[in-house]
Amino acid sequence: MNRRALLSLLLAAPACSVRAAGVSYVASKALPPAVPREFRGAWVATVGNIDWPSKAGLSTQEQQTELLALLDKAVALRLNAIVLQVRPGCDALYASKLEPWSEYLTGTMGRAPEPYYDPLAYAVTEAHRRGLELHAWFNPFRARHAAAKSPVAANHISKTRPELVRKYGALQWLDPGEPLVHEHSLRVILDVVRRYDVDGIHLDDYFYPYPEKTAAKKVVDFPDEPSWRKYQKSGGKLERADWRRDNVNRFVQRLYSSVKAEKPWVKVGLSPFGIWKPGHPPGIRGLDATQELYADSLKWFHAGWADYFSPQLYWAIAAPEQSFPALLKWWAGQNPAARHLWPGLSAASIGPARKAEEIIEQLRLTRTQPGVTGSLQWSIKPLNQNRDGLADKLVQSVNQQFALVPASPWLGPTAPPKPIVAFGQDAHQTIAVFRWELPGSAAPRWWLVQMRFNGQWRTELIPGNQPTRSLAGGNAVLPEVIAVTAVSRAGLTSPTFVAQR
Repeated sequence: MNRRALLSLLLAAPACSVRAAGVSYVASKALPPAVPREFRGAWVATVGNIDWPSKAGLSTQEQQTELLALLDKAVALRLNAIVLQVRPGCDALYASKLEPWSEYLTGTMGRAPEPYYDPLAYAVTEAHRRGLELHAWFNPFRARHAAAKSPVAANHISKTRPELVRKYGALQWLDPGEPLVHEHSLRVILDVVRRYDVDGIHLDDYFYPYPEKTAAKKVVDFPDEPSWRKYQKSGGKLERADWRRDNVNRFVQRLYSSVKAEKPWVKVGLSPFGIWKPGHPPGIRGLDATQELYADSLKWFHAGWADYFSPQLYWAIAAPEQSFPALLKWWAGQNPAARHLWPGLSAASIGPARKAEEIIEQLRLTRTQPGVTGSLQWSIKPLNQNRDGLADKLVQSVNQQFALVPASPWLGPTAPPKPIVAFGQDAHQTIAVFRWELPGSAAPRWWLVQMRFNGQWRTELIPGNQPTRSLAGGNAVLPEVIAVTAVSRAGLTSPTFVAQR
């Protein structure tokens, strides 16, 4: 039977009652339990097959099975976002006319999966089906990783534009000082923004590379002499270090404005090295990202050139020179643009010297620190392995409840209208269907559906293009109360429609 044929009158008014096959629901002013807001994400790294696929050359079915298992694990852990690496080294884990297929899929750069499928499109669909956001993670300047083994494809940038690529250590890098590099990487990223329904665009800590050193421990300078000379000949007056920082600053700013020009609701996330400069806050020591990576992340944070910041705070709570709580508090105090602060935590560091309880305590600290509204785990692998019982401890302690991603009102200040809901059953009372819609409005990003069974509430996040929820099993499986809330792409919520039996 067509589901539409099951639906009865719309529950459009508080006093309205709908009866279907002996069961009626009445619109109610009661409210369901509030849903907490917290970003709970995990990186899924593809470079070197760190997280997914587990190895190159798996069949399409094997790749998809592995990915679905990771997404299901994320749901079981009550996460709400996946950050999937789609461009590890000027290659693509999606169908691209601009860069070759990644070797981490098939083992051969430039070779598509067989049977054919588009991994990013598949990941977006399956993540959304499970109520997960999907953020596409790009490495803007890395051209080839040391883990790469395949012969280089003819359409890789090291072949098509070798003058833009620099060899540094065991890796190849695009030179951030070359304007054509900016154009190419932005074109690649915006191509994904236009063609895929991603929730976010994400960059990690790789801008200029981490310093290489000689056997004598002397730092090897990045080989950007050609672009530096061109800059000087064009009349540039900056010192070389300032020029390098300016190259990265301009790229980050253009990325943010360009993504917003295409799709204002797509979040831009940056995950820089966790220390801006030694001594900030006092007592902190370590790498100076502004001098060695030429990444002035504090400038980006102050300017609001991202919607969320995830500084990689991979150190322990008790680390004397890289104190997790001290760095967390410092970053939280550097946010005049009022962007999201979702620090990166290192689940991968769990081992003999660091127990899973360290991550649990760090998560508790993020919840007590004003200005912090989530976190991002490096990476999904230790969560999937349940390393030192981390997965079990998450759901038993800090992740007992479902959480919505925090709203980003600057990305779309208008909340959806109140939904209207309909209910119906088939003639045999074996299938019940709830249907909802927004009067006069386009579908939202999500439907937040809360149902109460035997006094216990169950929460589901359903994609906005799926306006129904079916229940099979007769009247015994029907909820006592159902509440439906529309959630916009910016995370703003509508008034909640509530109906009870």
